[in-house]
Amino acid sequence: MRVRDLPLSPSVIDHFAERGVRELYPPQRAAVDAGVCDGADVVAAVPTASGKTLVAQLALLTADGPGLYVCPLRALAREKYETFAALPGVEVGISTGDFDATGEEFAGNDVVVATSEKVDSAIRNGASWVDDLACVVVDEVHLLGAKRRGPTLEVTLATLRRRNPDLQTVALSATVDNPEAIADWLDAALVESGWRPVELRTGVAVGGEVAFDDGTALSVDVAAANDSDPAGDVDRDETEADGGVDDETDSTEVTAALVADAVADGGQCLAFVRSRREAVDLAERLADDGLAADLGIEDAAAAAADEVTDVDGTLTGRQLADCLRAGVAFHHAGLRSGHRSVVESAFRERDVACICATPTLAAGVNVPARRVVVRDQRRYGESGMSWIPTLEVHQMCGRAGRPGLDPHGEAVLVADADTREEVRERYVEGEPEAVESQLADPGALRTHVLAAIATGFAATETEILDVFEGTFYARETGAGGLADAVAVAVDDLVAAGMVARETGGVEDYRLVATAVGETTSKQYVRPETGESIVAGLRAAADLSDATTLTAFEVICDTPDMQDTYLGNAERADIYRFARNNAAHLTTDMTEPDDFEGWLESVKTARILDEWIGGATVEELVERYRIGPGDLDSRVERAEWLLSAAEALGETIDVRVPAVSRARSRL
Repeated sequence: MRVRDLPLSPSVIDHFAERGVRELYPPQRAAVDAGVCDGADVVAAVPTASGKTLVAQLALLTADGPGLYVCPLRALAREKYETFAALPGVEVGISTGDFDATGEEFAGNDVVVATSEKVDSAIRNGASWVDDLACVVVDEVHLLGAKRRGPTLEVTLATLRRRNPDLQTVALSATVDNPEAIADWLDAALVESGWRPVELRTGVAVGGEVAFDDGTALSVDVAAANDSDPAGDVDRDETEADGGVDDETDSTEVTAALVADAVADGGQCLAFVRSRREAVDLAERLADDGLAADLGIEDAAAAAADEVTDVDGTLTGRQLADCLRAGVAFHHAGLRSGHRSVVESAFRERDVACICATPTLAAGVNVPARRVVVRDQRRYGESGMSWIPTLEVHQMCGRAGRPGLDPHGEAVLVADADTREEVRERYVEGEPEAVESQLADPGALRTHVLAAIATGFAATETEILDVFEGTFYARETGAGGLADAVAVAVDDLVAAGMVARETGGVEDYRLVATAVGETTSKQYVRPETGESIVAGLRAAADLSDATTLTAFEVICDTPDMQDTYLGNAERADIYRFARNNAAHLTTDMTEPDDFEGWLESVKTARILDEWIGGATVEELVERYRIGPGDLDSRVERAEWLLSAAEALGETIDVRVPAVSRARSRL
């Protein structure tokens, strides 16, 4: 099937032709046959690099009205925005505004690109533009099964479909075990395919010998195993909090050999490890191999290093620049967005031979490579070391093979003699996990029940059930299970002062959001966060000397502020700091049930207070052993939570000037 035969404008057809897109891939043809250009609901479960973006474009370009493209990450939203904005005659908006905004400025766009959280917050704040949507495309719909993002994605999609029964829904996903369940939930046609534009072979490496699933084999020359601790001379507790210590030192040498082999053949590599620290360590190890010279990219790699140096002067930035000069990079959540942007761009331009990354890159931006090496298949968690989900590993492996550049793609899982068979069974031969709703989590359900009440969508438990009737959770659990869970959530919200029952008789009552509950929902913070901030503001108002440190402690000791790891070496220092500043803190040191968690929040508050006091990124990163990207994310969250604290303070008529001072100086 040819692109020019589709119901697209001549200028759009020319746009695709200029980019070499003239014939549809088999999964794309299947989506067209399923009616994606005719307003039909479609679920496309196909491998990475099989043309999902074009399916999204076809749906949005042929829709009878404005469209919405929902994706999980802001970095991915920016990438997709640029893709859609390049289409001729298409007005595109991207949602990067505050959580307490309606986003009405998007009403005139043909396509809006946003995360599910941005859409959800706009709906809570009374956005009307969502009612005019003709089409919604949900990328990475398998993230319904993600604990943090899944419930919001699920409720947002169900809400959009409930408000507009004629809305075309197109859901895109990597291959999962139960795509038919998602298609059934959405009353959609299922397009399921294992086709890829570049053949992928997957193998397991033990030592220097790789056995692929197609019966072929590969041998690489592995240097003598490095006897040093691959985590470096660091505190073991700190390393385990960052992802664990790898005692299999020869796995690093196997990985280095696999990378060197691919680069010598003119290819690029992605190497996945379990933690940030190990991504840096592996990149520094690979930098010794002179990969930039092997690819002839010394000048371009040096230019990328200079760009990173211009971002900041942190140790992380300097380490990244040094690696880039050797043709290698690392990529993890502790990098600043400017760092990550340089790495991703340089890799796409073939100015970097290898990126050493944590698994977060696999679910993010588009950076395909000739060979993917997954060195670590287990990582450290709450219950110790555990296997990474199969779906996550398949996403990593799916990055192998660049259409138009590589004759094939290779994914290699590094194992040893003891784990070889389990790795093969689990990741090469095994199927990815089924997607399961996470809306049953009590905290998530409370958040969305409050939103339903605060927005006026529901005023009784029966009406709440009607709101959630269209969720994936309702399909899985049935009416009885959903009713029981909603009843518990309502009781919790009433006890927290977020919701009140207005009684008109023994069994006749209506649920209404209290003033605090309504503000909490509009500010897009969890009910637990709203409750904690209200208590903190009242305690701060009673202090004789509430400072900006006080304001930061109030917002940092909430579920919506990310934890900041507290190492053994600094625990005593933070304890002394808390004791010496007790007069400025709203929590007495004898009160917290989770004392360690409270100390972590004090550390975050201290960092933020020093930030507005003039400390530089470089100073804070070195002093508190955090990534520069971690500091950026904490500052961004603090701006949001301080804004929520101001709104909640007005709601309860409690003024804490330190909150406004802290927010104005961030």
